[in-house]
Amino acid sequence: MRVLQPAEGVYAFYDGRIDGYRFAEGPNWVDDGALSLGIASYAVVHDREAIVYDTHVSIEHASYIREFLESQGVRSFTIVLSHWHLDHVAGTAVFADCEVIASERTAELLTRSQSAIEHGEHEGPPAIDPLVLPTSVLRDRRPLAVGGVPLELIHTNIHSDDATVVWLPEQQLLLCGDTMEDTITYVDEPESFDVHLANLSRLRELAPDRILPNHGAPEIIGAGGYSQDLIGATEQYIRALERCRTDPSLRDAGLQQLIAGSLEAGSIRYYAPYEAVHRENVETVLAAR
Repeated sequence: MRVLQPAEGVYAFYDGRIDGYRFAEGPNWVDDGALSLGIASYAVVHDREAIVYDTHVSIEHASYIREFLESQGVRSFTIVLSHWHLDHVAGTAVFADCEVIASERTAELLTRSQSAIEHGEHEGPPAIDPLVLPTSVLRDRRPLAVGGVPLELIHTNIHSDDATVVWLPEQQLLLCGDTMEDTITYVDEPESFDVHLANLSRLRELAPDRILPNHGAPEIIGAGGYSQDLIGATEQYIRALERCRTDPSLRDAGLQQLIAGSLEAGSIRYYAPYEAVHRENVETVLAAR
């Protein structure tokens, strides 16, 4: 785990993107879907309070986050879940004594799949047992504060229909979960591309100065995050995937070729493990055609 500080009062707890490092032997969602790409959870801290945005990929990771924040004087925690995917909720039991906020849809999906998740039957091992469910939900937007610092939780449909992003208006900082990634977004719901594009446009209307994704390059996150260009890069990639449905020549194009414009502009950085994500995205899009 690497502790980064991309902004005043904001910590990123980052793990992954280390050659040869694995969490466990054999295929598992921690290594194959999270650490291989690099993953961060975040904390917004002021006075003795903290908002923890996602609880990382394991109890061990979450325990490290809590112990670190307590060493910084934090005594009150509120948990916000970006969405229901396992690499974002795995450590929530460490914060079982705290309020856990998520979108209404996230709570619905976690409740429906709780037994399978706790038995390691949803996405395979490792199991998350116990899975702590949200204690309160939001439907659209919800204002919140940490030590008097205002922020807003916003439910959106990008990447998954249950996503929650965190907007810090005073810093013009957006914690975006998996709604955007560097190098590319992971496609779960291609039938909703039009909705994803419309909602990306709405996030642009916030006019964020910096964006912090859960999956991205640690050196960029540590230096303050990504510019608003990350939104445009995500839009361009989604539109390229849409064209794959009707243009066979694009289906076999390498990732670097497909996103050349965004790479040249410096909006995103190429990271080779996303080649496999891209191939899977293309297959998902074609299967949903």
